[in-house]
Amino acid sequence: MKIAVIGGTGLIGSLVVQKLTAAGHEAVPHSLSTGVDVISGQGVAQAVEGADVVVNLTNSPTFDDASPDFFRTSMDHLLTAADEGGVGHFMILSIVGVDKVPQLDYYRAKVLQEELLRSGPVPYSIVRATQFMEFMDAVLTWTADDDTVRLPATPIQPIAADDVAEAVAQVALGAPLNGIHPVGGPEVFALDDLGRTTLSHKGDARSVVTDPTAGMFAAVEGDVLTDMNAHLAPTRYADWLS
Repeated sequence: MKIAVIGGTGLIGSLVVQKLTAAGHEAVPHSLSTGVDVISGQGVAQAVEGADVVVNLTNSPTFDDASPDFFRTSMDHLLTAADEGGVGHFMILSIVGVDKVPQLDYYRAKVLQEELLRSGPVPYSIVRATQFMEFMDAVLTWTADDDTVRLPATPIQPIAADDVAEAVAQVALGAPLNGIHPVGGPEVFALDDLGRTTLSHKGDARSVVTDPTAGMFAAVEGDVLTDMNAHLAPTRYADWLS
Protein backbone atom coordinates (compact mmCIF):
# COMPACT_ATOMS: atom_id res chain seq x y z
CA MET A 1 0.00 0.00 0.00
CA LYS A 2 0.98 3.62 -0.50
CA ILE A 3 0.28 5.70 2.59
CA ALA A 4 0.66 9.48 2.75
CA VAL A 5 1.54 10.49 6.31
CA ILE A 6 0.76 14.18 6.68
CA GLY A 7 2.73 15.49 9.63
CA GLY A 8 5.03 12.54 9.04
CA THR A 9 8.15 14.14 10.52
CA GLY A 10 6.74 14.75 14.01
CA LEU A 11 6.83 12.61 17.15
CA ILE A 12 4.06 10.20 16.15
CA GLY A 13 4.37 10.66 12.40
CA SER A 14 8.01 9.62 12.19
CA LEU A 15 7.28 6.48 14.22
CA VAL A 16 4.27 5.63 12.04
CA VAL A 17 6.38 5.97 8.91
CA GLN A 18 9.03 3.67 10.39
CA LYS A 19 6.48 1.01 11.32
CA LEU A 20 4.66 1.07 7.98
CA THR A 21 7.93 0.97 6.06
CA ALA A 22 9.18 -1.96 8.16
CA ALA A 23 5.95 -3.79 7.30
CA GLY A 24 6.76 -3.46 3.60
CA HIS A 25 4.52 -0.55 2.65
CA GLU A 26 5.35 2.73 0.92
CA ALA A 27 4.89 5.29 3.70
CA VAL A 28 5.70 8.81 2.56
CA PRO A 29 6.16 11.55 5.20
CA HIS A 30 4.88 15.03 4.35
CA SER A 31 5.21 18.25 6.32
CA LEU A 32 6.11 21.91 5.90
CA SER A 33 9.73 20.83 5.62
CA THR A 34 8.88 18.72 2.56
CA GLY A 35 6.86 21.49 0.92
CA VAL A 36 3.35 20.55 2.07
CA ASP A 37 1.39 23.39 3.69
CA VAL A 38 -2.04 22.25 4.88
CA ILE A 39 -3.13 25.83 5.57
CA SER A 40 -2.31 27.41 2.21
CA GLY A 41 -2.95 24.12 0.42
CA GLN A 42 0.45 24.18 -1.28
CA GLY A 43 1.63 20.66 -2.16
CA VAL A 44 -1.40 18.92 -0.65
CA ALA A 45 -2.80 17.49 -3.89
CA GLN A 46 0.62 16.17 -4.86
CA ALA A 47 1.12 14.64 -1.40
CA VAL A 48 -2.05 12.54 -1.54
CA GLU A 49 -1.84 11.66 -5.24
CA GLY A 50 -1.83 7.88 -5.71
CA ALA A 51 -2.19 7.17 -2.00
CA ASP A 52 -4.39 4.33 -0.77
CA VAL A 53 -4.53 5.87 2.70
CA VAL A 54 -4.01 9.37 4.09
CA VAL A 55 -2.95 9.56 7.75
CA ASN A 56 -3.33 13.13 8.99
CA LEU A 57 -1.15 13.76 12.06
CA THR A 58 -0.80 17.52 11.66
CA ASN A 59 -1.46 19.61 14.74
CA SER A 60 -2.43 23.16 15.52
CA PRO A 61 0.58 25.30 16.49
CA THR A 62 -1.44 26.71 19.41
CA PHE A 63 -3.89 25.28 21.95
CA ASP A 64 -5.99 28.46 22.13
CA ASP A 65 -9.05 29.78 20.30
CA ALA A 66 -7.06 29.91 17.04
CA SER A 67 -6.91 26.10 16.87
CA PRO A 68 -10.41 25.57 15.37
CA ASP A 69 -9.43 27.61 12.32
CA PHE A 70 -6.34 25.47 11.85
CA PHE A 71 -8.31 22.23 11.80
CA ARG A 72 -11.14 23.65 9.69
CA THR A 73 -8.78 24.93 6.99
CA SER A 74 -6.39 21.98 7.00
CA MET A 75 -9.15 19.38 6.88
CA ASP A 76 -10.89 21.21 4.03
CA HIS A 77 -7.71 21.13 1.93
CA LEU A 78 -6.83 17.54 2.80
CA LEU A 79 -10.31 16.05 2.40
CA THR A 80 -10.88 17.83 -0.90
CA ALA A 81 -7.56 16.57 -2.25
CA ALA A 82 -8.17 13.04 -0.93
CA ASP A 83 -11.62 12.91 -2.52
CA GLU A 84 -10.39 14.20 -5.87
CA GLY A 85 -7.42 11.83 -5.72
CA GLY A 86 -9.57 8.74 -5.11
CA VAL A 87 -8.13 8.01 -1.65
CA GLY A 88 -10.06 5.16 -0.02
CA HIS A 89 -9.22 5.69 3.65
CA PHE A 90 -8.56 8.89 5.65
CA MET A 91 -7.33 8.75 9.26
CA ILE A 92 -6.80 11.21 12.08
CA LEU A 93 -5.40 10.92 15.61
CA SER A 94 -7.59 12.37 18.35
CA ILE A 95 -7.90 12.21 22.14
CA VAL A 96 -9.79 9.92 24.51
CA GLY A 97 -12.52 11.99 26.17
CA VAL A 98 -12.09 14.87 23.73
CA ASP A 99 -15.84 15.44 23.46
CA LYS A 100 -16.25 15.64 27.25
CA VAL A 101 -14.07 18.69 27.94
CA PRO A 102 -15.80 21.60 26.18
CA GLN A 103 -14.05 24.02 28.53
CA LEU A 104 -10.80 23.62 26.57
CA ASP A 105 -10.43 25.45 23.23
CA TYR A 106 -8.09 22.82 21.83
CA TYR A 107 -10.41 19.93 22.70
CA ARG A 108 -13.33 21.70 21.04
CA ALA A 109 -11.10 22.15 17.98
CA LYS A 110 -10.30 18.42 17.88
CA VAL A 111 -14.02 17.63 18.14
CA LEU A 112 -14.54 19.89 15.14
CA GLN A 113 -11.83 17.97 13.26
CA GLU A 114 -13.60 14.69 14.01
CA GLU A 115 -16.94 16.12 12.85
CA LEU A 116 -15.43 17.38 9.60
CA LEU A 117 -14.01 13.92 8.93
CA ARG A 118 -17.30 12.15 9.69
CA SER A 119 -19.25 14.45 7.38
CA GLY A 120 -16.59 14.37 4.65
CA PRO A 121 -16.52 12.44 1.39
CA VAL A 122 -13.87 9.80 2.23
CA PRO A 123 -14.22 6.59 4.31
CA TYR A 124 -12.45 7.24 7.59
CA SER A 125 -11.00 6.03 10.86
CA ILE A 126 -10.35 7.94 14.08
CA VAL A 127 -7.77 6.71 16.60
CA ARG A 128 -8.33 8.30 19.99
CA ALA A 129 -5.40 8.01 22.39
CA THR A 130 -4.93 8.91 26.04
CA GLN A 131 -2.24 11.37 27.14
CA PHE A 132 1.28 10.69 25.85
CA MET A 133 3.98 9.80 28.37
CA GLU A 134 6.33 12.03 26.38
CA PHE A 135 4.26 15.11 27.30
CA MET A 136 4.84 14.76 31.03
CA ASP A 137 7.99 16.90 31.00
CA ALA A 138 6.02 19.75 29.42
CA VAL A 139 3.18 19.37 31.93
CA LEU A 140 5.70 19.76 34.75
CA THR A 141 6.78 23.16 33.41
CA TRP A 142 3.33 24.75 33.14
CA THR A 143 2.85 25.67 36.81
CA ALA A 144 6.34 25.29 38.27
CA ASP A 145 8.74 27.50 40.17
CA ASP A 146 12.13 26.84 41.74
CA ASP A 147 10.74 24.77 44.60
CA THR A 148 7.35 23.37 43.64
CA VAL A 149 5.19 22.07 40.82
CA ARG A 150 1.45 22.57 41.18
CA LEU A 151 -0.74 19.88 39.61
CA PRO A 152 -4.37 18.78 39.93
CA ALA A 153 -5.28 15.21 40.84
CA THR A 154 -6.90 14.65 37.42
CA PRO A 155 -6.94 10.93 36.49
CA ILE A 156 -4.52 10.26 33.59
CA GLN A 157 -3.87 7.03 31.65
CA PRO A 158 -0.45 7.65 30.05
CA ILE A 159 0.48 5.87 26.84
CA ALA A 160 3.89 5.69 25.13
CA ALA A 161 4.18 7.42 21.75
CA ASP A 162 5.52 4.21 20.24
CA ASP A 163 2.35 2.39 21.30
CA VAL A 164 0.21 5.16 19.80
CA ALA A 165 2.14 4.88 16.53
CA GLU A 166 1.64 1.11 16.49
CA ALA A 167 -2.13 1.58 16.85
CA VAL A 168 -2.20 4.20 14.09
CA ALA A 169 -0.19 1.97 11.76
CA GLN A 170 -2.41 -1.04 12.36
CA VAL A 171 -5.61 0.92 11.74
CA ALA A 172 -4.09 2.46 8.60
CA LEU A 173 -3.54 -1.01 7.16
CA GLY A 174 -7.10 -2.14 7.83
CA ALA A 175 -10.43 -1.30 6.27
CA PRO A 176 -11.91 2.10 7.17
CA LEU A 177 -13.72 1.88 10.51
CA ASN A 178 -16.07 4.78 9.86
CA GLY A 179 -15.79 5.04 13.62
CA ILE A 180 -13.39 5.33 16.55
CA HIS A 181 -10.58 3.05 17.75
CA PRO A 182 -9.64 4.07 21.34
CA VAL A 183 -6.21 3.23 22.77
CA GLY A 184 -4.77 3.87 26.22
CA GLY A 185 -1.96 3.04 28.55
CA PRO A 186 -2.29 0.07 30.92
CA GLU A 187 -2.50 2.12 34.14
CA VAL A 188 -4.38 5.12 35.55
CA PHE A 189 -2.65 7.66 37.81
CA ALA A 190 -3.65 10.90 39.48
CA LEU A 191 -1.70 13.58 37.64
CA ASP A 192 -0.15 14.96 40.84
CA ASP A 193 1.09 11.49 41.81
CA LEU A 194 2.44 10.97 38.29
CA GLY A 195 4.33 14.23 38.69
CA ARG A 196 5.87 13.03 41.95
CA THR A 197 6.93 9.75 40.36
CA THR A 198 8.51 11.57 37.43
CA LEU A 199 10.43 14.10 39.54
CA SER A 200 11.68 11.37 41.86
CA HIS A 201 12.96 9.32 38.93
CA LYS A 202 14.82 12.36 37.57
CA GLY A 203 16.34 13.20 40.95
CA ASP A 204 14.47 16.51 40.93
CA ALA A 205 14.09 17.80 44.49
CA ARG A 206 11.04 19.95 43.81
CA SER A 207 7.84 18.95 45.55
CA VAL A 208 4.45 18.53 43.90
CA VAL A 209 1.61 20.52 45.46
CA THR A 210 -1.88 19.26 44.70
CA ASP A 211 -3.78 22.23 43.27
CA PRO A 212 -7.17 21.65 41.61
CA THR A 213 -6.86 25.00 39.78
CA ALA A 214 -3.40 24.48 38.25
CA GLY A 215 -2.71 24.07 34.55
CA MET A 216 -4.75 22.97 31.56
CA PHE A 217 -5.97 19.73 33.14
CA ALA A 218 -7.65 21.65 35.96
CA ALA A 219 -10.57 22.13 33.57
CA VAL A 220 -11.11 18.36 33.31
CA GLU A 221 -13.87 16.98 35.49
CA GLY A 222 -13.80 13.37 36.66
CA ASP A 223 -12.05 10.56 34.80
CA VAL A 224 -13.11 11.45 31.25
CA LEU A 225 -9.51 11.33 29.98
CA THR A 226 -9.27 7.64 30.84
CA ASP A 227 -10.84 4.56 29.28
CA MET A 228 -9.89 1.15 30.63
CA ASN A 229 -12.23 -0.39 28.04
CA ALA A 230 -10.00 0.95 25.26
CA HIS A 231 -7.38 -1.22 23.56
CA LEU A 232 -4.69 -1.20 26.25
CA ALA A 233 -1.08 -0.73 25.19
CA PRO A 234 1.67 -2.79 26.84
CA THR A 235 4.14 -0.11 28.02
CA ARG A 236 3.90 0.79 31.70
CA TYR A 237 5.02 4.23 32.88
CA ALA A 238 7.77 2.90 35.17
CA ASP A 239 9.23 0.86 32.31
CA TRP A 240 9.06 3.86 29.98
CA LEU A 241 10.84 6.05 32.53
CA SER A 242 13.64 3.54 32.92
